[in-house]
Amino acid sequence: MTHPHPELKSPPKLPNDGLRIVGLGGLGEIGRNMTVFEHNGKLLIVDCGVLFPEEHQPGIDVILPDFTWIRDRLDSIVGVVLTHGHEDHIGGVPYLLRERADIPVIGSQLTLALIEAKLKEHRIKPVLNHVKEGDRASFGPFDLEFLAVNHSIPDGLAVAIRTKAGLVLHTGDFKMDQFPLDERITDLRGFARLGEEGVDLFMTDSTNAEVPGFTMSERDLVPAIETVFRTAPRRVIVSSFASHVHRIQQVLDAAQAHGRKVSFVGRSMVRNMGVARDLGYLKYPEGLVVPFDQLEKMSPKKVAIVCTGSQGEPLAALSRMANREHKIRIGEGDTVLMASSVIPGNENAISNVINGLTRWGAKVVHKGNAQVHVSGHASAGELVYCYNIVRPSNVMPIHGEWRHLQANADLAIRTGVEADRVVLAEDGVVVDLVKGRAKITGKVPAGNVYVDAQTVGGATETTLKDRRTLAEEGVVTVLALVDADTGKLAEEPDFMVRGFVHDASTFQGAVPVIEKTLARAAAESIGEVHQLEQMITRELGRWAYKKFRRSPMIITIVVDA
Repeated sequence: MTHPHPELKSPPKLPNDGLRIVGLGGLGEIGRNMTVFEHNGKLLIVDCGVLFPEEHQPGIDVILPDFTWIRDRLDSIVGVVLTHGHEDHIGGVPYLLRERADIPVIGSQLTLALIEAKLKEHRIKPVLNHVKEGDRASFGPFDLEFLAVNHSIPDGLAVAIRTKAGLVLHTGDFKMDQFPLDERITDLRGFARLGEEGVDLFMTDSTNAEVPGFTMSERDLVPAIETVFRTAPRRVIVSSFASHVHRIQQVLDAAQAHGRKVSFVGRSMVRNMGVARDLGYLKYPEGLVVPFDQLEKMSPKKVAIVCTGSQGEPLAALSRMANREHKIRIGEGDTVLMASSVIPGNENAISNVINGLTRWGAKVVHKGNAQVHVSGHASAGELVYCYNIVRPSNVMPIHGEWRHLQANADLAIRTGVEADRVVLAEDGVVVDLVKGRAKITGKVPAGNVYVDAQTVGGATETTLKDRRTLAEEGVVTVLALVDADTGKLAEEPDFMVRGFVHDASTFQGAVPVIEKTLARAAAESIGEVHQLEQMITRELGRWAYKKFRRSPMIITIVVDA
């Protein structure tokens, strides 16, 4: 297998009729999926998603792919293909279209409807190209064929990309559910047909590559969901991804069977379920779903609420309920059904929500104590099955953390793919397909781009380090009046302390440190205010750590007396 190396430089010029593949997200992480294909001077993008922040990234809303590498070639982009409607595949599209609004957006009916609704909030009118399984269309030098795959959202597509460099099959997120709720199975016949044609590069979902066997069917959840609705003594509150149409359909069916009215709570949930119903992907009788204010007047035994917040997101409805910050007040006898998996990194946030809900008297049913979720991703058995029918010449695992990519690579080799034709790449690593062989040839920028409220890219790793310091260590502001003539303190400095375990008087012991620092500055003829502030900050930091074993943020203000 080929691995990326830290010494990788910018890639060389792409050979004529070669195909360059660059993952700007989704390689070594779960989320932010975005792959750029370059051929004969044109670019094709597959997916453009977001990554949700972890606890060590305070104040960040979402994390985007880094567009630096393509920014000066936006006019060369012939289209962005969206494989399905999950946020980690479409959430970055509004930010890409801010840079060039007329990039053709290519996807299935539901996927485009979801992105169009999202783009309305950004006041962007996109150029949409509807496709469905079985369609074949050309965008620049890329000949695209679309194949049905099933996932945890309807209308998922794999895409076969034909170029003069060869045939690439990109699965998107998929599994091989043989009994899907919408009866739309993954097109394995199409995969096999492409295998007969000759797949030069197979890019396949790695999320469940470590999981043996086959992923369970969505229909296997029916008994657990039905049990919750049958046994709950009061309200049922279901949290799910706002795009998980299949799961919401099962919840609606159970509510109908047990005489409960349903209300959707959360802006994205209301928006997405409205889109899904308008297009016929979500089906329920008139009167089953009612406005929330109507629900409040009904007996708790006749009520079900579907909301966002399955990942413990602090601003989502379920988290606010757990913190008593939502108009829905959780009480004794309520049952909360968390009908989703745990995205890596969200474990603590979800645990806190479960504890908060339990504290107010709710019974919480989740993946840890009931069969209320099945994955939307192919397990090892399904991946091996695909390798055996596709028989690719080269393999590039995608969509997963490093261990998932490695596990997927191992599966490919076990099915007979030559080890030196299995490419393990991280975000930003350049892979070139030339004369039938895929190789790593360089690296391009692919860092995290943080969205902080309305600011894109303003927050940096330094910003986040400062925020973590403020949260964990506190801040000490030092106001020092310095005599410009003598270079000494004109009076004792003031210390203002926030979030630090000791009060301001504790820092009186630091006055000699400041005096000593000013004396050294005077001896070295340093009198510029900014330099004095830096010197005092540095020495006070050392003093605070030595005395308290803490490193508060220290802000020094020197005033010329």
